[in-house]
Amino acid sequence: MSEGAFKRYMITSALPYANGPKHIGHLAGAYIPADVYVRYLRLSGKDVVFVCGSDEHGTAIPNQALKENTTSQAIVDKYDAQIRKCFVKMGMSFDIYHRTTEPIHHQTSQEIFLTLYNKGLLTEETSEQYYDDEAKTFLADRYIKGTCPKCGHPSAYGDQCEKCGTSLSSKDLINPKSTLTGNSPVLKLTKHWYLPLESYEPWLKEWILKSHQHDWKTNVYGQCKSWIDAGLQPRAMTRDLDWGIKVPLPDAEGKVLYVWFDAPIGYISATRALFDEVTSGHYRFSTPQRDFTGSKKDDWKTYWQDKETKLVHFIGKDNIVFHCIIFPVILHATGEYIVPDNVPANEFMNLEGDKMSTSRGWSIEMHEYLEDFPDKPDVLRYALLTNLPEAKDSEFTWKDFQAKNNNELVAIFGNFVNRAFVLTQKFFDNKVPALGDLQEVDKKALADLKLFPARISESIETYRFREATSGLMDLARLGNKYLAETEPWKLAKTDLPRVGTILNIALQIAANLSVMAEPFLPFSASKLKTMLNVGSTQWHHAGTGDLLAVSHSLGESALLFEKIEDEVIEVQIKKLFDTKKKMELASQPAAPAKQEVSFDEFSKMDIRIGKILKAERVEKSKKLLKLQVDTGIDTRTVMSGIAEHFAPEDIIGKQVTILVNLAPRKIMGVESQGMILMASDKDGSLKLLSPGAETAPGSVIS
Repeated sequence: MSEGAFKRYMITSALPYANGPKHIGHLAGAYIPADVYVRYLRLSGKDVVFVCGSDEHGTAIPNQALKENTTSQAIVDKYDAQIRKCFVKMGMSFDIYHRTTEPIHHQTSQEIFLTLYNKGLLTEETSEQYYDDEAKTFLADRYIKGTCPKCGHPSAYGDQCEKCGTSLSSKDLINPKSTLTGNSPVLKLTKHWYLPLESYEPWLKEWILKSHQHDWKTNVYGQCKSWIDAGLQPRAMTRDLDWGIKVPLPDAEGKVLYVWFDAPIGYISATRALFDEVTSGHYRFSTPQRDFTGSKKDDWKTYWQDKETKLVHFIGKDNIVFHCIIFPVILHATGEYIVPDNVPANEFMNLEGDKMSTSRGWSIEMHEYLEDFPDKPDVLRYALLTNLPEAKDSEFTWKDFQAKNNNELVAIFGNFVNRAFVLTQKFFDNKVPALGDLQEVDKKALADLKLFPARISESIETYRFREATSGLMDLARLGNKYLAETEPWKLAKTDLPRVGTILNIALQIAANLSVMAEPFLPFSASKLKTMLNVGSTQWHHAGTGDLLAVSHSLGESALLFEKIEDEVIEVQIKKLFDTKKKMELASQPAAPAKQEVSFDEFSKMDIRIGKILKAERVEKSKKLLKLQVDTGIDTRTVMSGIAEHFAPEDIIGKQVTILVNLAPRKIMGVESQGMILMASDKDGSLKLLSPGAETAPGSVIS
């Protein structure tokens, strides 16, 4: 259907998995582009509903609970709250942000499963699956680790090797182990219900390969074609787990719905919950962005079952198969639901030359960015929008982030607005001056202004958000160019009416920026509207030179954007590399234990608390420090090989642990009477072993 044939829009962003923080790559993939699209639709007067929510089932949730020594419910509660808060601060304008642990989601998922089951569209199959005898449970793929058969990585999961990225089956692993007990699992028969995807190949070929060959992004179309051409296989829609939505059948004890069956149904259940809330007035998870007055509880169906609704899923490329093949097959098979008109998936955004990964410490988490830059959500939105991985992977760097802020938002957008306001305050008492006779430069500026709404609209409607964002900045460039060409500050003494005409046009451009910036930079657009002393303006009014009336009083002006200094960026870069190093060290195995000793052998060692009184370097030695140590028994000389790790002046007065009955030994001609005990970290650095509180020298460690 053509764009104009749709009566309403149903827009979804991928449900973020509530097993940990989300990073800026997630924002770039599925959230900021969707928010731009939805805000534009609303400004254009369209009937649109925008939903999202936390995905709270699947094996990664109980796995994280094990890591944090808590419950699965506590994990999803914790990360749902964190992610939700970040989305609000980043300006995501969802009508509702729901949760898949809510009863209405369980109900909706079970209803759709039963619809397929009762229509005979699911197949029952018994197969062998790994089972942990000690834990008395079947093991989902994420509960199994082993050696990757492709790259030899010793800690590959049963569904994927995170080192080489290869998709695996748990039976592919070499020497598989249960992550629950560490035992080798055994194969045991279990029954599951499968969706026979191969039965829908003709429909998929017609729907995707023919109908969407030209309007879907090449990366999305290409991945779908590859899957279909390779031949689809049945896929299990159930799992043996105790965390998830129970399979609503009498012979399905201990089984839950596959997370990729229930998760996308979360879009439907969120829409149902939204209309429950807006019709009852009892809001829990809803932050509706429009007036739902007059809505009925069942109106959610028109957004999911009426063919005049345009359904668009915004996702990352790792979710393409689920949103373009599996979920559409489920929707189509019910016979009740519409399927997506488009799935504009983005590729991945890398970070400083490497793949973004929270588990490896190589990421910028949303909550950490907002802690460090609480007043700059729009700067991140802009930096991501100008570098979206729309057709191929892109890269975020802190230096580019700084440049986008300083050289574009500050120097172009902010500079233009500031000059227009300062001059108006100075010469026209902060009121919009009258428009006099137009010169050619004025007519050209107004003619160029008129082109921008359609240009940006076309880019947004075809999901080219980088191009659309560039168009917005070009509008600010138009304003700067116009002021540079007309130079009103030079005319003030000789031709004030001419200055008035120039500033009227400049302010009209600023007013248009406040409208067209709203999808991209909502906080800055709101701030600019306050400065202009205007309310919201719909998109179709943009592009004109009469958004502001003559003599209209402007509000108080302020800087829209502020420069980010080099020192601020250096702190972020150091933080990134420090976090990565910390995570790498944490993942390294500890050194193996040495040969065991008897208690009698150990008890011969006399280890005490000492205090360093003096410390000096030893001539002709890079490694040695000569220490004077108060052992509580005496003061003695100890030669210690720590000069590459500690400056002498930094350790004077420090308490240490010292082996006082080590046989004396001459080192560099000096008799050493003991040994300072140190901890060698995984990175090779040394740490002093000191008591937690001041302790008397000579205290015995036992």
